[in-house]
Amino acid sequence: MQSLYFGDLKVEVPIIQGGMGIGISMSSLASAVANEGGLGVISAAEIGMIEDNFSTNPREANKTALIKEIRRAKKLTKGVIGINLMVPLTDFTELTNVSIQEKADILFFGAGLPLTVPIDEIKKSGIKTGIIVSSGRSAFLILKYWDRHYGILPDGIVVEGPKAGGHLGFKYEDINNPNFALEKIVPEVIEAIKPFQGKNGKKIPVVAAGGIYTGKDIYKFINKLGADGVQMATRFVATYECDADIKFKEAYINCKKEDITIIKSPVGLPGRAIRNKFLIDVENGKKQPFKCIWQCLKGCNYKESPYCITQALVNAQKGRLAGGFAFAGANAYRIKEIVSVKNLMDSLVQEYEKVASE
Repeated sequence: MQSLYFGDLKVEVPIIQGGMGIGISMSSLASAVANEGGLGVISAAEIGMIEDNFSTNPREANKTALIKEIRRAKKLTKGVIGINLMVPLTDFTELTNVSIQEKADILFFGAGLPLTVPIDEIKKSGIKTGIIVSSGRSAFLILKYWDRHYGILPDGIVVEGPKAGGHLGFKYEDINNPNFALEKIVPEVIEAIKPFQGKNGKKIPVVAAGGIYTGKDIYKFINKLGADGVQMATRFVATYECDADIKFKEAYINCKKEDITIIKSPVGLPGRAIRNKFLIDVENGKKQPFKCIWQCLKGCNYKESPYCITQALVNAQKGRLAGGFAFAGANAYRIKEIVSVKNLMDSLVQEYEKVASE
């Protein structure tokens, strides 16, 4: 495997551990991946759930927790640590600034078009940036906007396909449409950003994400489809170092292929999750009681929501799956045991090298 570069930031093994909120990928998982040469990512989404004052002052709790987790990760590793920042978060700008102040290595902006970002602070800090997209068109629009309005370009692009877990950037009818498969959209993004490649001497790497499971998959996307690296999230859930409760991990181990389903999230997006009693009750029209402690996502109409997505995901992270559910990628059913991050990374590299030598 060749190393992955975001500008002069080197990732020894071209595997990014995808950011998983709420509380699934924090300092424990991210640092373990970074220690194996990959890029470990902390999700900033409602990270304050680990703080005692989350229910009374979630905005402050999120900032406090993010500071703690970045500092802890930096103590645990000398490797590369990134932060996943969802554009629709109400405190997106604040959490971005915290990430800059705490000197994260790279910021990944996703779940929307990152057109309004604290670019002056990013420029001064020298911190690298990555954008997460689901089409060549969105990649082109973002790069054009940043180039025209900010005079800089992102340092990398993650292309997330419809087999990913969690909220998806696709219409329901496109999720299983082969024209929107990751194998189709990675080359489209590579083609779409060609006008920006090499500008100011800058190469923008393209990273494939969503449904990548084996070293053979990694080989295909890097050596056959032109990606510079891959992002994987689902595979890192069933690791000892993952920050989720053991019951969350067991939901992955125990699920069957038919249990993985597409849901309509209260925030209006399709999402992929492991079907359980909570989701079956929602399907049957049962409204899950909740109290909205604050509007964590811009545009969320909590008064019409059958449940609070944040509350459900916090419950799941803590192992209380009767009050929530686990987001998961399309291949989660293939996971049969909990392993260490080291063993997982080693096996992926070995699988890749086996295919490369054939």
